[in-house]
Amino acid sequence: MNDGLERFAKDFAPGTVLFEEGQPGDYMYVVQAGEVEIRRQVGETERVLAVLKAGDFLGEMAILNARPRSATAVVKTKARLVVIEGKTFEAMLRARPEIALRIIKMLALRLESSNQQVELLLLPTPNHKVVQCLRQYADEQILLAGAAVNPGTAILVPKRVEDIAARVGLPVHEVIEVVDRLRASRLVLLAEDAGIEGDGFIVPEVGRLLEFLEFLNLKDRFDSQS
Repeated sequence: MNDGLERFAKDFAPGTVLFEEGQPGDYMYVVQAGEVEIRRQVGETERVLAVLKAGDFLGEMAILNARPRSATAVVKTKARLVVIEGKTFEAMLRARPEIALRIIKMLALRLESSNQQVELLLLPTPNHKVVQCLRQYADEQILLAGAAVNPGTAILVPKRVEDIAARVGLPVHEVIEVVDRLRASRLVLLAEDAGIEGDGFIVPEVGRLLEFLEFLNLKDRFDSQS
């Protein structure tokens, strides 16, 4: 999407606020390098909803629907962004249908991700939220593999504890407590447990994780009836 748009590129320092929730939107951004956090106020707490990286874009919805910004965008690491004014963006969509198609696909993915996040936030306990989040991440990796995966195949989920905490709306220490319990039951391993460098989790068997989620649901129903 950023082909031929280098003249619109600018460098931004960490901590730069690109726009704030509730503001009118005149520009959209395409991330060429670095990372940008999308934050939203939930009650009295500001939550990180997503971390955007090279190839991602943001701010387009305020231009498309002429409504105030639905979230706040803050530069996380030194970043180079393509800054596109509203009229230029509209002209691009008319002149290059492939850009419009890519945006439609991206918006569909975001909607699905938002639905999943709402599902996580509505779950009753940290155990439910973390287990369901890991299951969603494992399913995403299976889709990315693009091939049939044996139910007993171990899945590497390249995420950090902080990623899970942001997605489920829990403090990091609560996520660590749940992960430690899952590790003790061998339902989840850290990448380092298997000798793999870098951050990440290994789900040895997605089926066992689903069984544990069903157990939590049954236990929750039983506890509510007793």
